[in-house]
Amino acid sequence: MEKSVLFDVTDGIALITLNRPDRHNAICQDLLINLYNYIDEVVGNDEIRVAVITGKGKSFCSGIDLGVIGTDNLLNPRGDGKDLPDVMRPCKKPIIGAINGNAITGGFELALNCDFLIASENARFIDSHSKIGIHPGWGMTQLLQQAVGQRMAKQISFTCKPISARDALRCGLVNEVVTPEELIPRTMQIARDICAVNQDIMSTMKGLIEKRNKVSFDEAFQAETDSFQEFLRKVGVF
Repeated sequence: MEKSVLFDVTDGIALITLNRPDRHNAICQDLLINLYNYIDEVVGNDEIRVAVITGKGKSFCSGIDLGVIGTDNLLNPRGDGKDLPDVMRPCKKPIIGAINGNAITGGFELALNCDFLIASENARFIDSHSKIGIHPGWGMTQLLQQAVGQRMAKQISFTCKPISARDALRCGLVNEVVTPEELIPRTMQIARDICAVNQDIMSTMKGLIEKRNKVSFDEAFQAETDSFQEFLRKVGVF
């Protein structure tokens, strides 16, 4: 039996592939356990510099597998009290989402927890929480508006209508749209470009960019200034 998530590391890049194509990579406990374990491996393995998350088959992730509701523990799958944001948000290494098809509800939230997204022309994004009556819990209400602005986020979440790859690009949800054949090669090229830069400075910049999510503009600006002064001391400028 194939694993529900595949993991491959090449030249410092971890490719994490959701592998339940017959269920459109729907979320079950086993998938979450493997996904969380592999993200932990990305965090803890110094040889890994970048991670890419994608899906096998025609879908990225169709959300919760309705067939396992009531049987699988999806809120605390490993029994360690950690949910998806608890695993992904502390990662100091870039995580790129390569969105190959439908990203629906929980699958959409998984995508939003990545640092940025590259989409296939086949990608579609749907927030169906309001339609099916399930409360969001992996950051939909905050991460979506951060990506596309509050007004567009309201339209997407209130109507539950699909957003095409091109519309996702237009509203800033994804960085690039490529053909299905180009998706993984292009995403891996971006990952290689990231691997080629100074990792300490890149990681510092990632933290400083994300600082703005927690504090005011002035405080985040000051954090960069303070970090710059510390950098100058370390390199012996003064």
